[in-house]
Amino acid sequence: MRWICYFVTAPKLVHEGQFVAQVEVDLIETDSGWAPHLSLDDAYTLDDVREALRRGDIQSASRKAQVFVLTPVAL
Repeated sequence: MRWICYFVTAPKLVHEGQFVAQVEVDLIETDSGWAPHLSLDDAYTLDDVREALRRGDIQSASRKAQVFVLTPVAL
C-alpha cells in the first residue's frame, strides 16, 4: 500500500504566562487516520520555545518563533 503524504506549513501558538509565541511548523498530511501530525523536530521546537518562555528567556524563544506580550485590556 502506498501512502500519499504532503506537508502544510501552519502557525502554532505557545502560550506561557504573559507571552505567546507563534511557531511555524510543517503539518504532515497523509491518508492515514493519524493526520495531520507534527514531525519530531517540530514537536521539539515547540517544547524548546515553551521552556524558554517559562524561564523568561525571550531571546532564545525569539530565535525560533515570533514572541508577543499579552496585555490585558480590561478586568
